[in-house]
Amino acid sequence: MTTNCPLCRESASYFNSSRGKEYFECPTCGAVFLAPQYYPSLKDEKDRYLTHNNDINNAGYQEFVRPIVECTVKHFNKDHLGLDFGCGTGPVISKLLQDRGYNIKQYDPFFFDRPEHLQKIYDYIICSEVVEHFHNPAKEFKLLRSMLKSGGKLFCQTERYSPKIDFKNWYYKNDSTHVFFYQKQTFDWIRANFNFFSLAIEGRLAVFTA
Repeated sequence: MTTNCPLCRESASYFNSSRGKEYFECPTCGAVFLAPQYYPSLKDEKDRYLTHNNDINNAGYQEFVRPIVECTVKHFNKDHLGLDFGCGTGPVISKLLQDRGYNIKQYDPFFFDRPEHLQKIYDYIICSEVVEHFHNPAKEFKLLRSMLKSGGKLFCQTERYSPKIDFKNWYYKNDSTHVFFYQKQTFDWIRANFNFFSLAIEGRLAVFTA
């Protein structure tokens, strides 16, 4: 059983089954992904996001995103322009950065559908718990790269898969909107094939430099 990888377009093989759904693994880029016939509809996807506890004043969620906020502050200042891509119902990262005087725009296809923000060029782009939702990661990473200045950074926070993880019992795959998972090999492939200069990984955070 094979299917084409939605990132590198190469042939991927059956990997595992869970809760009546099949997953594939790509030997070329290392991605593990849900078979596309099980992707949620747009309505189901939005309904699921509406259940997320992304209250901008929630102290627990602020703490969860703090690593990506601090990494942004380490590399950029108030004069730089940023984009919170896939910011969800409550753009917590935007709030934390704006509280420090940062200039950051928001985009989310469901809750901040502002296509004009996809026409700008940014010093940095933040994708916090977003890339695992991509139905078409090749299209999305091409778009993200096109919006970055030379020397700009793309911050991607997600939980990576590794062979040490018991996939059948891995909680991260159980969210119905989590359809595409990354190994280090996957991020290395993205760096090489989307013309990023470098990649640094620390914990859940992958930082691509254009």
